[in-house]
Amino acid sequence: MLLQSFLYLKNDKEELLFMDKDLGASSRKKDHIELAFQSRIAKDNLDDRFYYEPLLAAHPSQNKDVSFTFLDKIMRAPLWVSSMTGGTELAGVINKNLAKAAHDFGFGMGLGSCRSLLFSNEYFEDFNVRDIIGDDLPLYANLGIAQVEQLFKQNKQFLIPELIKKLRTDGMIIHINPFQEWLQPEGDRFIDPPLVTLNKVLDSYPDMKLIVKEVGHGMGPESLKALFKLPLSAVEFAANGGTNFSRLELLRSDEDKRAYYAGLANIGHSAMQMVQMTNNIVESLGDNCICKEIIVSGGILDFLDGFYLINKLSSSAIYGQASAFLKYARQDYDALYKFVTAQVEGLRLAKNFLKVR
Repeated sequence: MLLQSFLYLKNDKEELLFMDKDLGASSRKKDHIELAFQSRIAKDNLDDRFYYEPLLAAHPSQNKDVSFTFLDKIMRAPLWVSSMTGGTELAGVINKNLAKAAHDFGFGMGLGSCRSLLFSNEYFEDFNVRDIIGDDLPLYANLGIAQVEQLFKQNKQFLIPELIKKLRTDGMIIHINPFQEWLQPEGDRFIDPPLVTLNKVLDSYPDMKLIVKEVGHGMGPESLKALFKLPLSAVEFAANGGTNFSRLELLRSDEDKRAYYAGLANIGHSAMQMVQMTNNIVESLGDNCICKEIIVSGGILDFLDGFYLINKLSSSAIYGQASAFLKYARQDYDALYKFVTAQVEGLRLAKNFLKVR
């Protein structure tokens, strides 16, 4: 009897060893049957930017070191928080959530316009995120070219490095926005071409780390060429296709102004056009190309867009997002964390299984 029981027990164990441990298989197969017809992809919807290579890599490991150097700091994800907001009721929550995500996932951040801090500390806490993001990741302050021009006209340019020191940022982003200023009800007017003002900054503060960006139109080849010849830390595209601040200002304006200037919002260059222009310019400049790093932004909806564009560039590049981050940063941190997790995991999958055409 004992021998018989032992044999039964042994047979049961052997059966368990070879038993399919996928206890949800039946339910999943039923789902497959019911969803099969809804899962067809139309030919017109195929993404033809990539070759899909499923044989050449395993699934990405969470523990794999994916760090790289950008803006002279070590980053773990090729993401960038493109400058957004400050000096509003929600700005503090948004900036602190974004800084926490940047710290947790290892990417950099550009603050929204810090103009309000030039002469007052009323909104300082909205921007005070260095302790959250940490000292090891890139963090940049932000001013408009109009404010920078005015500071030089008033002999108060010393406030620029003071702002950097106050916020403990690595450097300054200067945004170039002639259309936005023209359309903004409270907008400023440029007296000098922005390139003149940029050169004044570089001449006055040669050790200052400087990034130059647009605000939703991108830039054409002559402007890009001029920037790449300057000793900038990076150029950010802010191409047309994402948040467009000229259109935003039109929405704030009166009906007549919207009718007169509506077409201006459609002017500009897509991120893909700017990638192509940049590659051509960098090649043509050769050793005269001083700026070596790019932040691709403007109309990037997800990790596939970002992965494609940064890999089409011949220069070192990361990609930035504004509205996509903003959507989740206004909520609790868990929502933002889930969004960024999907972005980072998607980038790892893309790197293992996709080749850019």
